[in-house]
Amino acid sequence: MKTICIIPARGGSKGLPRKNIKHLAGRPLIDWPIKAALASGVVDRVFVSTDDAQIAECARAAGADVPFLRPAELAQDLTTTEATLQQALMAYEAHVGNTFELCVFLTATDVFRTPDWITQAVQALIDDPALDSAFAVHQTTKNYWHKTAAGDWARVLPWMRDYSSRQIREKLYREDTGLACASRARLWREGRRIGDRVHLMPNNLPETSIDIHTDFDLFLAEKAIEYLAEHHPERVPLFTDDRS
Repeated sequence: MKTICIIPARGGSKGLPRKNIKHLAGRPLIDWPIKAALASGVVDRVFVSTDDAQIAECARAAGADVPFLRPAELAQDLTTTEATLQQALMAYEAHVGNTFELCVFLTATDVFRTPDWITQAVQALIDDPALDSAFAVHQTTKNYWHKTAAGDWARVLPWMRDYSSRQIREKLYREDTGLACASRARLWREGRRIGDRVHLMPNNLPETSIDIHTDFDLFLAEKAIEYLAEHHPERVPLFTDDRS
């Protein structure tokens, strides 16, 4: 199955200006998903969707294809990821004169992934034609609350009223599609990121909660990498050719 990886990276980020080319552990953030996709062994093309010439240049240097820039109207603060992925896929297919069957979504702000997660997501769709999407999730036992239409606070699920040890408590799973997500291309053409029949890839690694949108997030990511390098080198999100 022909598979494309699309990485959105606009130039107008507000919380951390120019975040997609900020350096983490000595290389631009945009490098991280590109290198992971290339190392996964399951992606035919890596395309970075950006409206910014400098980001495009960095992405090309890392091994991605950026034959054109994203339209400015799809690089606004309120532009949805779904709209970005839909336009990027269809414009790139028109550019190369070919269509793709599977799509991988990664972000430059989520870096604590391994290439194997991408491989697993794509392989899940190949192995089971009934699946729409496969993606990374973070496992948690925390309670969640929401405000009802009446303005009251309520637990998201009734069973959350029953407290117990986290070791035996029912688990919840937070979507982390920016870490690794594979979907059928038809969903993206419809403007959907993920479908209804899904395969989840759970983890409970604390570092996967770091999504870099502020200076503090970038600081945490740097410190996490330093800690992992000393205590859990197998979890450092660097690739074989980068490790000394």
